[in-house]
Amino acid sequence: MSNRTAGRVIALTAIAGLAAAAPLLPSCAASAQSTVHRFDHVVVVVMENKNYGAIIGRPDEAPYINKLASGGALFSNSFAVAHPSQPNYLALFSGSTQGVTDDHCPYNFTKVANLGAELNGASLSFTGFAESMPSDGYKGCGSFLSLGYVRAHNPWVDFRNVPAASNLTFAKFPTDFTRLPTVSFVIPNLCHDMHSCSRDTGDTWIQNNLGGYARWAQRHNSLLIVTWDEDGAILGLGGDGNKVPTIFFGAHVRAGTYSEHTSHYRVLRTIEDMYGLAHAGASAKAKPITDVWK
Repeated sequence: MSNRTAGRVIALTAIAGLAAAAPLLPSCAASAQSTVHRFDHVVVVVMENKNYGAIIGRPDEAPYINKLASGGALFSNSFAVAHPSQPNYLALFSGSTQGVTDDHCPYNFTKVANLGAELNGASLSFTGFAESMPSDGYKGCGSFLSLGYVRAHNPWVDFRNVPAASNLTFAKFPTDFTRLPTVSFVIPNLCHDMHSCSRDTGDTWIQNNLGGYARWAQRHNSLLIVTWDEDGAILGLGGDGNKVPTIFFGAHVRAGTYSEHTSHYRVLRTIEDMYGLAHAGASAKAKPITDVWK
């Protein structure tokens, strides 16, 4: 054997030894697979008309929400999908604005996919709790001239495949959180959602009405999501590119600020993936949020 041939044999033997000693790496396909933690309960509260900078970093105006942000997952590039309010609620609930471009009422959609119908169809449960709604199962429109209830902020009423029993007043929100449905939406009234009253009014409302759930969620495999429908733009002008605060707070959440682009569709997709549901509308093409779980 020549010296050159011997050298090649030694080199190949060394490489083979290194390969055998190295840990096996997952394939690209396997590493791309991701999962979302499955929670016993998720509560989503939707606030109104504030851009990211109007809330985050403003403990003078929203001290409790900033406390949630510092103790949970804060998304610094979370965006609404439209103006005005109603199409954003529809997007978060059904993966589509359903062609709606206004806050008019009523809209009625037949056989259209949405989160409530998906959960009910999977033998799970959904309830929407709306503050100041006149009665359970109410289908009226309400009025933006009041500080009370408007159907434009209550998307599940627009879908005929979501039963009236899933539409409750906030007075029915249980104090025994084990009795919560799998997923709940909470819609404060026009004052408490920051639409018509101050930021600190809405901040105090969340602390007083959902603070107990937030503390409980950390110990009971549950999650609170706080988000806004849209930024503070008027007629789409003067806002922040429709960037809104979005916060995940609860069990198994890795606290930090996450800069990836997030939207109402991604939040919906993440909830759907928690329970192995089908994907409504644009959530089918959205990526679930997977990097915030412990």
